[in-house]
Amino acid sequence: MSNFIVPLAVLIVAVIVICVFSGVKIVQPYEQAIYMRLGKYVRVLNQGLNFVCPLINKVVKLDLRTEVLDVPKQEVITKDNSPVNVDAIIYIKVTDPKNAFFEVTDYHLATVNLAQTTLRSVIGQMELDQILSSREHINIQLRDILDENTDKWGVRVENVEIKEVDPASKVKDSMEEQTSAERRRRAAILQADGLKRAAILEAEGKKKSKILEAEGTRQSMILEAEGQRLATILEAQGDAQKLRILSVGAATMDAKALSVLSMETVKAVGEGESSKIFFPMELTRLIDGISDYVGSAKNVPDRQISDAKDIKDAVGDPDDILGPIPTQDDIKAETEAFKKTVEDEISESNSIAENPKV
Repeated sequence: MSNFIVPLAVLIVAVIVICVFSGVKIVQPYEQAIYMRLGKYVRVLNQGLNFVCPLINKVVKLDLRTEVLDVPKQEVITKDNSPVNVDAIIYIKVTDPKNAFFEVTDYHLATVNLAQTTLRSVIGQMELDQILSSREHINIQLRDILDENTDKWGVRVENVEIKEVDPASKVKDSMEEQTSAERRRRAAILQADGLKRAAILEAEGKKKSKILEAEGTRQSMILEAEGQRLATILEAQGDAQKLRILSVGAATMDAKALSVLSMETVKAVGEGESSKIFFPMELTRLIDGISDYVGSAKNVPDRQISDAKDIKDAVGDPDDILGPIPTQDDIKAETEAFKKTVEDEISESNSIAENPKV
């Protein structure tokens, strides 16, 4: 009898342990479980420790975290008949474990297949250029369509991302040729624009150069003319001063002094290098004056010396005839005024050269 007690006790303990483990279910914080008893849905088990009927229960745990599913690459014909290979990834999350278990056999496989067909449908309605430039729009459209269709399965599509759009090799070659042609066109446009700008700048430079050259010529002519005018004035004033001094000095000379000066003049003429000398008709009168001076003439008349009053009575007031003689201060003041005028004209010319429109 004692030989059967020990095995029976062990069997009872084993059955109890099995029942305990079968009746106690632990659900993780990121899971929910479907509890079925004898083939009938009972309830959804939440996270934590749950007690169910042992041995005759079935518990299926579903992960509530966001899952990432890879949509395999597939070939799609676009609206403009360009074959492209497209793949994507989708982010899904179980929101209703009951529907995810009872409404679809495998919601992972169902969602991936639905994403493939939807992706083929959406891409087929678009042209290749639009597909390459509107990925964000395609992602949003795919997400909305998939989320609407998977809602009855208790699955929410959170996001869809197109991973790669790979056109066929011939299409790639055509796109590369198109891109190359577009770049050549842009390069030609940039080169033409550069030549245009260069021509404009060169013409503008020549224009400014000619303006500055003309202005410089004008200023040079003005300065040269003003210098000639001032030189002529000064030369004339010097000659007038010379004549005035000579007239004053000659007024006190008598005939003898004039004869001596005449002899000195004849001597200077004779010392010249010319082989021919022309004497005026009045030379005889000069000789007569000299003979009178040396005493060879019968009579040596004296010439009455003229004074300033006699000159004034004969020709008038010398100051009225010659005009005022400028002093050094007068000439300096006139030169400074002319210099300021020239500087003002140069400044005005520079302003015109810097802003031709004005």
